[in-house]
Amino acid sequence: MFRCGLSRLYKGLSRPTGHIVQPIWCSFPRSLVLSPQRRIPDFNSFVGRTNTCGELRTSHLGQEVTLCGWIQYRRQNIFLVLRDFQGLVQVVIPQDESAASVKKILCEAPVESVVQVSGTVVSRPPGQENPKMATGEIEIKVKTAELLNSCKKLPFEIKDFVKKTEALRLQYRYLDLRSFQMQYNLRLRSQMVMKMREYLCNLHGFVDIETPTLFKKTPGGAKEFVVPSREPGKFYSLPQSPQQFKQLLMVGGLDRYFQVARCYRDEGSRPDRQPEFTQIDIEMSFVDQTGIQSLIEDLLRYSWPKDKDPLIVPFPSMTFAEALSTYGTDKPDTRFGMKIVDISDMFRNTKIEILQDVLSQPQGTIKAICIPEGTKYFKRKDVETIRKLATDQFNQEILPVFLNANLNWNSPVAKSIMEEQKLELLRLLEIQEEDMVLLTAGEHNKTCSLLGKLRLECADLLEARGMVLRDSALFSFLWVVDFPLFLPKEDNPGELESAHHPFTAPHPSDIHLLYTEPEKVRSQHYDLVLNGSEIGGGSIRIHDAELQRYILATLLKEDVKLLSHLLQALDYGAPPHGGIALGLDRLLCLVTGAASIRDVIAFPKSFRGHDLMSNAPDYIPPEELRPYHIQVSRPTDSEAEKSSLNHPPDPEN
Repeated sequence: MFRCGLSRLYKGLSRPTGHIVQPIWCSFPRSLVLSPQRRIPDFNSFVGRTNTCGELRTSHLGQEVTLCGWIQYRRQNIFLVLRDFQGLVQVVIPQDESAASVKKILCEAPVESVVQVSGTVVSRPPGQENPKMATGEIEIKVKTAELLNSCKKLPFEIKDFVKKTEALRLQYRYLDLRSFQMQYNLRLRSQMVMKMREYLCNLHGFVDIETPTLFKKTPGGAKEFVVPSREPGKFYSLPQSPQQFKQLLMVGGLDRYFQVARCYRDEGSRPDRQPEFTQIDIEMSFVDQTGIQSLIEDLLRYSWPKDKDPLIVPFPSMTFAEALSTYGTDKPDTRFGMKIVDISDMFRNTKIEILQDVLSQPQGTIKAICIPEGTKYFKRKDVETIRKLATDQFNQEILPVFLNANLNWNSPVAKSIMEEQKLELLRLLEIQEEDMVLLTAGEHNKTCSLLGKLRLECADLLEARGMVLRDSALFSFLWVVDFPLFLPKEDNPGELESAHHPFTAPHPSDIHLLYTEPEKVRSQHYDLVLNGSEIGGGSIRIHDAELQRYILATLLKEDVKLLSHLLQALDYGAPPHGGIALGLDRLLCLVTGAASIRDVIAFPKSFRGHDLMSNAPDYIPPEELRPYHIQVSRPTDSEAEKSSLNHPPDPEN
């Protein structure tokens, strides 16, 4: 599958040398057929080969070719398979005495040695064709061979089906990159980025600008990496994003900015994050939310891989409040149902005391989700796991209701539910035979979050038992809008913090609330969600210096001196502006179906943020730290033990 995918990628890449080819007509999918003006890359320019291993077909019969690659495997010292980035080809090892030196090289070279061979493209004997190989109808009759580099015994085989721990893959990343899967992922990444550049710069006049990596600490947001300077006590910070710079570029009149930006966040051990990551960073002047959304939809449609179904735009949109109420999260996976349903009105006159108590509280609510065929698929231990999760993580009780083949209710709580209430539940939740219903009651946001979590947990359990809920070939995009501008701080609920970042503009309809009830203000922030993962986020920015100063100093209680340069710039005629950043790693992970974002990054960090190949981070001798006025205080044994508990070792798989 990966080899076929690679060949599709190569057909779609731009050729640097400008060679225009004629149409290729064959039994490939229509996405592979080239138009007369389609440019394809010349992979053999400037190098010591005539062709790549994966490109040879029956149309090359009789041609003299020179190939370079790695020995994939050898069979009976008669054949070997040669591999390069584009695919595999079978090479016939000469058996006659006159070619003894060639035979010696090809038979004695270890697997994964690098060789160069020259010979003639011939047809395979009848019956020996291999339909599983793109080059399966031909082979190379070798005349000369040269061992370019011998290979020592490998820590693992270079084959996609051979299982390897992730730690081993990262330790020998340069070997892991030889796999067809990694080749496919990284080349698809390159192709999509190139198409994005073409769309933004060539078609819509964006300017590709590099912004500084060494910056200063930014108020709020994630923790930043610090870099020492030679001035005592002064440090740089690595930017979480180019947020301030891109706004300053708008003040500078650049109008449309774009960058494939490297960003840095010190977020510790989080399996779905990287300390350094890449985003497609965009900012525009004189734009509104609709303009940004339309731009991103067309950008993705333009750069979308040709071997995937084309995207349909515009993407659907949903408010933050609706997403939370219906799916229990601000990044809902809309590929499947199991939506949250509010059933509070049905129980206004209930005699169940626990429900009465909840409904008498402010924001008290009763909600439910229906698990299709849950009665059939879930075991008792599954239900206990669900109830334990609700208790441990949310301190809330879950009431399961099982429906048998005749829609009879099987649950202790069912005895307290009146018949008309049962009928109404059947209607609202669209309950079928053998479904399971999860009921819970509590504060609105907490209850929604709990059921949102259980919705995903139950989907995982159902799919583990064989039910298909989430189509891996379906890409379900969704805009989530109208987020709150502020949230209460976790450690001090009486104070506010930015829900996104402090430069996000308030919703025009809510500006008056800034001075009376700021916690109710909506923002002009928008997220792009794909299959339950946030792949992009942006906002319309504050371009008025006084409003920005009020939000920073009065509402967020931040030191405005840290942002004096930005506030001053806004005072000098800043245009209205807005932007967005797409998480390139997350997007590619979803497009390729990779298990982790580490599989779409050439040299990623491990779970703990370590480079297992080079053993970074590493110690620096005291004499090298002296110019930076830094002394390292080694942790005590108890501190080291506490740190190891907070930061577990990298998992082996």
